[in-house]
Amino acid sequence: MRPFRTRWPAALAVMLTAASFAACGGDSDDVVPTSAASPKVLSVQGGLDRPVSLSVADLKALPPTTQTVSYGSGAGPQTHTYTGTNLWNLLDQAGIQVDAARKNDVLGKYVLATGADGYQAVFSLAELKPDFGNRPSLVVYEEAASGVSSALGTDGPVRVTAPGDVKGGRYVSALTRLDVRDAGSTATGTGGGVTTSFTVSGAVKSPGTYDLAALQALPAVTRTVGANVYRGVSLWDFLNTTTGLVLDPAVKNDVLGKYVVATGSDGYRALIALGEIEPGFGNAPNLIAYEVDGAPLTTSGFARLVVPGDTKAGRFVSNLVGIEVLAARPAP
Repeated sequence: MRPFRTRWPAALAVMLTAASFAACGGDSDDVVPTSAASPKVLSVQGGLDRPVSLSVADLKALPPTTQTVSYGSGAGPQTHTYTGTNLWNLLDQAGIQVDAARKNDVLGKYVLATGADGYQAVFSLAELKPDFGNRPSLVVYEEAASGVSSALGTDGPVRVTAPGDVKGGRYVSALTRLDVRDAGSTATGTGGGVTTSFTVSGAVKSPGTYDLAALQALPAVTRTVGANVYRGVSLWDFLNTTTGLVLDPAVKNDVLGKYVVATGSDGYRALIALGEIEPGFGNAPNLIAYEVDGAPLTTSGFARLVVPGDTKAGRFVSNLVGIEVLAARPAP
């Protein structure tokens, strides 16, 4: 297990250490969390070195951030000022487990946020990670009104935020669980090399194989990324309109519980939550590109995933061989 980073408060260090001892079969009675008497409201579990259960008091012991967000809801436009702790930092300090043999393995993982009523939403770890999507989502426990902060009321005791989303579907209220999961994709590489087609599979109505001519027959979009101009097809439109997403109308905002995994010929992969790209939520302008600066991609294959909003290009998957739509695995 990775060592705990000492810049976090001692109270949480003790708590996470205790959780680690228990997970490893040690005697957790040797280390007692300072907030043991406080009721635990949030379970942080899954692919972590130090899974932990936290109370509101535990969360308040972490470095606080205040954030003002606006989004649409069924009740009309909403603006809230919240205080909480950064979601990425919370997961990172719990020790996200990665496969050192897989390049940028963290980009193939997600966190599933679950509310007390079973409502769920997916965030890709890449959208949260500061040097990629850098979305400053928080786990919040207080809201300010008229200059006075108080508990969240019916939205609490804690909830997660999704700053930048058009609608509030990923602002999971009464948050009870955060589960870090691996993509679970079945797509594999083909040994590397330049590709001429990719397959689409998973939760889509029309799985199939797409080559350059098939992509060029679809409505084209362009995106400027740094000094380059990419041309291709909107990833959201491709999935939602061309292949058709399989969604359960009985599940509220079922699209927010799904994600897409792009795999390259060398086995490299990256994950994008559908909530990131759905126009009513994250509305990210991601695309499947087949040209750059007016020319074919050549060594990047006939098609490449492009994620314009990311700080680094780790999710720019070249030589695409597979695009797979998957549903988040429910918490056990």
